[in-house]
Amino acid sequence: MTIAVLGATGGQGGAVVEALLEVGHSVRAVVRDPAGAKVRALVAAGVEVVPGELTDAVSLAAAFRGAAAAYALTTPFQDGLAAEVAQGTAIIEAAARASLPHLVMASVASADRDTGIPHFETKARIEQALAEADLPATVVAPTYFYDNALGALQEVAAGEITMALPADTPLQQVSRLDLGRVVAAIVAEPGRWIGHRVEIAADDPTPAQMARAVADAAGGPVTFRHIPLEPLRQSSPDMAAMYTYLTESGYHVDLAALRADFPGISWLSFADWAAQQTWPVPRR
Repeated sequence: MTIAVLGATGGQGGAVVEALLEVGHSVRAVVRDPAGAKVRALVAAGVEVVPGELTDAVSLAAAFRGAAAAYALTTPFQDGLAAEVAQGTAIIEAAARASLPHLVMASVASADRDTGIPHFETKARIEQALAEADLPATVVAPTYFYDNALGALQEVAAGEITMALPADTPLQQVSRLDLGRVVAAIVAEPGRWIGHRVEIAADDPTPAQMARAVADAAGGPVTFRHIPLEPLRQSSPDMAAMYTYLTESGYHVDLAALRADFPGISWLSFADWAAQQTWPVPRR
């Protein structure tokens, strides 16, 4: 079974590719630049590589044809919120043009809760457009990724982790690879999952617990420092809105029900995930 994957050279799409290969699927990576440096690793892993532009429905439809399913994701962080909606529109149009048997569309947990968070609201608009298109589709909606912590390696080296979240506030999270394994399970059972929306989390550590887990894995002291929301509102209103929501409400994934739906997934805890990463040794 061939599965097309958009964003295959990125963190999320790359994890989906890895999980699909784990269970023996053929993978077709849809990439903007087939000659790019990151593509070579995909080719070496036996992945078919085809060109496709996220906002070009014609190229995406060509990439989808002949696939049993496709995994698609959109992002506002390169070109902005309007561009993300354009990406979603093109993906939906391409799936219809190609008569794709199963589209697995990535969103974000709580996008259906009217959060007011700009980059959640764009995903909500895409989900609504997908529903109106009446395509055979499944929405996967992960929470915060463990992998976000890897963007703070300089902080860890200095002996701290910072977030705009109180130290004792639980934060539902998941590893990218476990998201990929959910996608692999969903495309294996389209009859069960078409028409469903699946929110995904594996653990809910507090920032203080995250710092302790990273400290244990890094072999040195790491403390948590809370960043006030007000400066973040000045620099990134979108991120400030997200952390306000995570502080006041948080995600609402039913972890027990999710485990029952996907019994074949081992579900890495944050601590176990942290233990598998390479961290700088904290200097203090």
